[in-house]
Amino acid sequence: MNRINLICLGVRDIKKSLAFYKNIGFKTYEKADQPVVVFFDNQGSKLELYPLEELARDIDAENPPPLSQGGFAGMTLACNMKSREEVDVFMKMVQEHGGVIAKQPRDVFWGGYSGYFRDPDGYYWEVAYGPDWKFDAQDMLRIEDAD
Repeated sequence: MNRINLICLGVRDIKKSLAFYKNIGFKTYEKADQPVVVFFDNQGSKLELYPLEELARDIDAENPPPLSQGGFAGMTLACNMKSREEVDVFMKMVQEHGGVIAKQPRDVFWGGYSGYFRDPDGYYWEVAYGPDWKFDAQDMLRIEDAD
């Protein structure tokens, strides 16, 4: 089994993060303003928001891992778009709703167009377009074998 069904982000303010992700187009059935947990439906996976301290205690209740003090944790998330224009529109929407632009979209070394933003908890997201990318019927990015 080679799949990722759920990505959980530990967040410091679930109400703020819920509003941010809803405002940039993530879909959820959650109706409460201050839920215990939030699941967003994506094509092929779900994004979960869960209180950061509770997530650390879920890993180990007696000796939870230390909470990050910010900075770059060596992981990014990505939204892959079908055009340069979609990248620009999405990044503008992110900024309008409180996301911090870490790198304005630009042509990049691998032949695509990409930029980065940080969400309210500092998680880095890449928003990118590749001219040779293909998407399946569920809008999942297909990375073809180079052979």
